[in-house]
Amino acid sequence: MRVSYGEIGPQRPVVEPDLEPSWLDEGWAALARRWVEEAVDAGLPEPNAMVLGTVDTDGHPRTRTVLCKALDADGVQFFTNYDSDKGRQLAAVPYASATFTWVPLAHQMTVRGPVQKTGEDVTTEYWNSRPRGSRLGAWASDQSRPIASRADLDARLVETGARFPVDTDIPVPEHWGGYRIRPEAVEFWQGRPNRMHNRIRARLVDGAWIVERLQP
Repeated sequence: MRVSYGEIGPQRPVVEPDLEPSWLDEGWAALARRWVEEAVDAGLPEPNAMVLGTVDTDGHPRTRTVLCKALDADGVQFFTNYDSDKGRQLAAVPYASATFTWVPLAHQMTVRGPVQKTGEDVTTEYWNSRPRGSRLGAWASDQSRPIASRADLDARLVETGARFPVDTDIPVPEHWGGYRIRPEAVEFWQGRPNRMHNRIRARLVDGAWIVERLQP
């Protein structure tokens, strides 16, 4: 059976002005935050979700969805298990691409650049803001490793809960922490009919940001 899909583009009347290079006059991060806020205001699920792309040791791309936990001029920040597949890939090739897609708003943003671990203070501050269950899960799961069954996974969480009773401090695991993508290229995409989408890219060249329009 053949399945046909329509073209990607706005699914509602276009009410937003055309994306222009001038929208980045205050820097890429200002527009990025604005688009995230618009996604929040529109009630979109997981407005801070992004598809993170890394490269494995064979040069093969790997992608998965993670949550952006901070976004500013210094870059895009997320947290994970350093021993996970993505953690090992970033240790070998510390470069990544992350794409935010807000389909109902016909907005997309892609950030690319080198990746570095965040400082312990940043990791600890975020760790302490996480719910107890999320902290227990970080200890219980050997992320990306095989496990025999769901029952075994649930048992590990129960064992971890017994190890750290309620009202007991749960420290940050040594294998867990943050990463920051330091952008050297950021592209904003705004959907338009007939595939005549607006694409504006900012590139870091010799320490200065160059903003240019791309053909769709």
